[in-house]
Amino acid sequence: MERKDIRNIAIIAHVDHGKTTLVDAMLKQSHVFRSNEKVAERVMDSGDIERERGITILSKNTSVMHDGVKINIVDTPGHADFGGEVERVLNMVDGVLLLVDAFEGPMPQTKYVLRKALEQKLKPIVVINKIDKPDARVSEVEDEVLELFMELEADDDQLDFPVIYANGRDGIAKNSMDDDSDNLEPLFKCIIENCPCPKGDVDGPLQFMVTTLDYDDYVGKIAVGRIVRGRMRPNQQVVITDGESQRKAKIGRVYTYEGLKRVETDEASMGDIACIIGIPDLKIGETVADPENPEALPKINIDEPTLSMIFYVNDSPFAGQDGEFVTSRHLRDRLFREVQTNVSLRVEETDSADAFKVSGRGELHIAVLIEEMRREGYELQVGKPSVITKEINGKKCEPLEALTIDVPQEFMGTVMEKLGTRKAEMVNMVDLKGYTRLEFIIPARGLIGFRSEFLTATKGNGIMYHVFHGYAPWKGDIPGRTRGSLVAFESGTTTGYGIFNLQDRGVMFINPGEEIYLGQVIGESNRDVDIDVNPCKKKHLTNTRSSASDEALRLIPPRQMGLEKSLEWINEDELVEVTPHNIRIRKAILDKHDRKKAMRKSQQ
Repeated sequence: MERKDIRNIAIIAHVDHGKTTLVDAMLKQSHVFRSNEKVAERVMDSGDIERERGITILSKNTSVMHDGVKINIVDTPGHADFGGEVERVLNMVDGVLLLVDAFEGPMPQTKYVLRKALEQKLKPIVVINKIDKPDARVSEVEDEVLELFMELEADDDQLDFPVIYANGRDGIAKNSMDDDSDNLEPLFKCIIENCPCPKGDVDGPLQFMVTTLDYDDYVGKIAVGRIVRGRMRPNQQVVITDGESQRKAKIGRVYTYEGLKRVETDEASMGDIACIIGIPDLKIGETVADPENPEALPKINIDEPTLSMIFYVNDSPFAGQDGEFVTSRHLRDRLFREVQTNVSLRVEETDSADAFKVSGRGELHIAVLIEEMRREGYELQVGKPSVITKEINGKKCEPLEALTIDVPQEFMGTVMEKLGTRKAEMVNMVDLKGYTRLEFIIPARGLIGFRSEFLTATKGNGIMYHVFHGYAPWKGDIPGRTRGSLVAFESGTTTGYGIFNLQDRGVMFINPGEEIYLGQVIGESNRDVDIDVNPCKKKHLTNTRSSASDEALRLIPPRQMGLEKSLEWINEDELVEVTPHNIRIRKAILDKHDRKKAMRKSQQ
């Protein structure tokens, strides 16, 4: 049976190609909001970090009504680091809107998300967005998209995709570039005509796949997913199964989506994207099934993590001053709670009760988790990121990334030189208007610490994207940071005089008047070795002059070391201390003599 009153569609694209902005326009034109209602931009990006960074991190569900048809829309992240989110939500839909920027064309992440959609046999609709850009290359981009489909071996039905030309910001869609349009009507019609209706047995035994977990302080755990078969009602007796084990449960309440709101319903049936509450121990990938006929749906396969970091309990001299949650129990509970909803993350216990190995899809993926924990009041320390290797056919293999860089031509030589030392291999080079696009295959560890170097080398004019490419034999050593650290050799309050005397030794990370501790890294040395320094030095009074005399001190502004910058910068023997109000870099062993002993020991 087909349900003609519903369409389930996901919006997929590369980062910044306009997914969330287009969803905003669709919601506005479907009269989800009152005419006088004040609506924030990118209304789907509800998290603080999402709004600050302008990126989507978690998949979101919404729905619009058009001509009596309910269109369930899933907005997905564009960053490769959050690819796990994309993979699992594709199970909920029958078609995808593939958004492509009219200037940039298909990018690495476009290829990645489209491959996932085609593997699931979903029907694509291509939307060429941002057609209002002055340098838009609409027809070339259309050809590039077709080439990408052929490269990914799309079947004949998938190759026969409709194309819509859109300007998501202004809420305009057209069937052809010559059409006059001032709304998204062509897009809505195209979705209803081309996105397949949900097919299945409405009257059969219940099957509901849990795809996303949400949490509410009032009702507890909320499971979101699609009803593949049958009907679902409040207070219904069900069986939870993963194909191996089974347990009985009872559904509390059932909700469906209307616009951005969850609306309670007496019944949801096959094809609906629904939410259930009342079952606290549900996990992603489990099937909620009929007790008489408990059939499990196929498991969700998620790509493996490629990068790991060790999370430690904060044991610095300033531990416990800022945070509310500081013990290993707090840290453990929070990390294992994250794994329940963040499917592409792995958390393992280590030999130490105070340390946990956290593996994810990239630096950004783990950095967002650290930032969330920091804002929640946690204190922790994090070690240097390291890649996860595999043994394939008896050989040590490492993850590779497909890296795409857009730079002005004058910086091309510098960028290529820097990537050469990091074992990158160039695979393609294309001239765009005023820019050159370079494509490389690079070991994932070659990208650690590269972003800040790249921004400096291109004076902030370069753009880089990367996506997981596969595993290959180990490429050999990659040189790390070439400069040492400036390390404080005593605790105290920094002074302008102390910092002024150190400025010719390197670049500072601190300001005068900051509290620091022994073993804290306060700057980057000009030399390739660590230097122990004293930024707390005071100018003393003598019998010939006062301590306040002489010239005014000219201090160079310090380098601002945010979380991601710090994670990229640190060496193996350093940690990033993260608290709700501070991010500090420190040596793992604080005392200078103990460090030297440990170094001698490791060299023996």
